[in-house]
Amino acid sequence: MKRRSILVVDDDESLRRITQMQLEEAGYDALTASNGNAALALIEEEAPALVITDLRMPGLSGLELLKKVRESYPHTTVLMITAFGTVQTAVEAMKAGAYDYITKPIDYEELVLVVNRAMEHHQLLEEVRTLRASLDNKYGFESIIGRSKVLLNVLEMASRVAQKNSTVLIRGETGTGKELLARAIHQNSRRKDQPFVTINCGAIPKDLLESELFGHAKGSFTGAFSPKRGKVETADGGTLFLDEIGELPVELQVKLLRLIQQGEIEKVGATSPATVDVRIIAATHRNLQSLIEDGSFREDLFYRLAVIPLELPPLRERSDDIPELVQSLFLKAKQKHGVPNLKLPPHLIPYFCGYRWPGNVRELENVVERLTVLAVGDEIALSDLPEFLRGERPGHEAIQLELPPQGISLEAVEKELILKALKKFEGNQTKAAAFLDVSRRTLIYRMEKHGIHRESDETPEG
Repeated sequence: MKRRSILVVDDDESLRRITQMQLEEAGYDALTASNGNAALALIEEEAPALVITDLRMPGLSGLELLKKVRESYPHTTVLMITAFGTVQTAVEAMKAGAYDYITKPIDYEELVLVVNRAMEHHQLLEEVRTLRASLDNKYGFESIIGRSKVLLNVLEMASRVAQKNSTVLIRGETGTGKELLARAIHQNSRRKDQPFVTINCGAIPKDLLESELFGHAKGSFTGAFSPKRGKVETADGGTLFLDEIGELPVELQVKLLRLIQQGEIEKVGATSPATVDVRIIAATHRNLQSLIEDGSFREDLFYRLAVIPLELPPLRERSDDIPELVQSLFLKAKQKHGVPNLKLPPHLIPYFCGYRWPGNVRELENVVERLTVLAVGDEIALSDLPEFLRGERPGHEAIQLELPPQGISLEAVEKELILKALKKFEGNQTKAAAFLDVSRRTLIYRMEKHGIHRESDETPEG
């Protein structure tokens, strides 16, 4: 198998050669091209994992090269090089799909650090892509749209636990796709040819839930004219997905604990237990620790369920995925409603990205489908968008700075801003990055550059 390489694209021969040498010293295979067209030919022939391109070049510019790579070679990661005065253009390139950028004159220690991160990101994408390719098209991981690192990390962990029989607890806000992830785990498990059975613990009245879950014997209560198999028995050999597990009554939690520990259930009215073989995947949007504290959820059950905890991020924490999600959901809606020629202009996509989506992917899907159904003509217009999407994002307030006459260190100012943002959000990197209007990966890189200790970014549940 051909070793994956890095392609350096720059019209400055000296810079090309030095960059190639530095990358090879760092352990990478490096190719070079003097212009965008030569780069495209090499990409077609060599399929490099990463392309590092100057932003300004004669002929095909770096930005144009980026667009062509994203269009024709979407699995190739792109890193931009820019002069200090064109940083804003580089930021625009990142919005168009570049992984990151560095400025001239190049600090080669910084370059290698960014390249290492980009290659790790590329490798993670490759692993998830390989996993997705092995699954069917209906319930595999490929149905969970997104390339953001926070989502890919969850999918990578889910792919590793799928082959095991451990119980899994999926936590996430309403609409984040918890059942979709549960189905994907089942589909990539040894149980994929067996049933996947789901039950929403909060959607069934308490007096019926026990019978729905565990079944009942004939004559066990008024109206029980025949025996009934419960959801657990139906899932025998396969996977039982317990959605909204936080709503399960305490008296049924004991029975669920017995199922997990001993593989046994007792039907309503039965005189002896029955043995079953099911894998349990549970999901909740609630803070189970709080439920434990108020006595409505058993602590021993929580630890049995949370052997493998997975946290699905809300859409606002992976806003980079919104453009791809919108396009995917729009295509799905067009097929569903028979309007294949309907268009969603690219200039409308940023309006979707500026909203926080409290209902997450489910809310986004509803909006996209509503636009598809109500569209007049062959193209969705700005006026068709809901009012809450059309509102402009408020601009940042001007920061009042007193510039000392002796000058000021830009590096020191940046470091101080990062420290203050991290302090404001108690070390939460995701929130600090959003406050500073940068991506989380950019914040982490700047933290390492300034020697700021990187702590855990776990957000308390709830």
